[in-house]
Amino acid sequence: MPKAAKSKKAPAPSPYEDPKKKAAEPTGPIWEAKKKNFGIGGDIQPRRDLSRYVRWPKYVRIQRQRKILYQRLKVPPAIHQFQNTLTRDVSINLFKLLHKYRPEDKAAKKERLKDMAEKKDAGADADGQKKAIMVKYGINHIAKLCEQKKAQLVIIAHDVEPVELVIWLPAVCRKMDIPYCIVKSKSRLGALVHQKTATALALVSVRPEDRHEFSQMVTAIRQQYNENAKAIERTWGGGINGVKSVAKATKIQRAIDKEMAKKAMM
Repeated sequence: MPKAAKSKKAPAPSPYEDPKKKAAEPTGPIWEAKKKNFGIGGDIQPRRDLSRYVRWPKYVRIQRQRKILYQRLKVPPAIHQFQNTLTRDVSINLFKLLHKYRPEDKAAKKERLKDMAEKKDAGADADGQKKAIMVKYGINHIAKLCEQKKAQLVIIAHDVEPVELVIWLPAVCRKMDIPYCIVKSKSRLGALVHQKTATALALVSVRPEDRHEFSQMVTAIRQQYNENAKAIERTWGGGINGVKSVAKATKIQRAIDKEMAKKAMM
């Protein structure tokens, strides 16, 4: 028969220890925090914002340089006027109205021409249909409408590049007494006419149910642009220094003021 296992006895307390004092219980977390080592062969490097060190594409660099130049240099009124965009509330109502007069896309045009051809084959009068009222686009087309005084409202994008494509259009509108406005941006105008971008749009007429709203909008637009023409033609832009230049100029001015104060005290 196997012998019964003897129970282990607790070790006798040391004569030098205080019997009343309890054993210290471990405190703190189970896993102790270890400081990360970002040296070679150590921990994975943390994510940093490296956009400053990126070699950006040339078109991005040109965009950013152009923006800074327009801030630093003195910008003539003919170019600076494109920063004076339409107010937000009028702009929202304008785009709602323009959305009603979007031109047909390729699929709709194909379907319409097919219906016209079928009616013609059947002997029906296809020429009796009225022309649909829609937004006109294309800078050459709009220039012709302005010269013929057919356009009732011209909408110009503020970010056309190069600006020479539309720099003359506000002056033509003022000369012909056609209400015009400048809006953000060419991609929004392009989306209305099924294009990527559009430099300008024009409305030749509107439906009877929209005439009251259209007349109120034109009145607000005239007040901001056509009636304010002299102020627009005389307002220069730019001339805004950078943070470093402003700080340097402020430091020099403080030193001058300090010297002037010393001379006044003497």
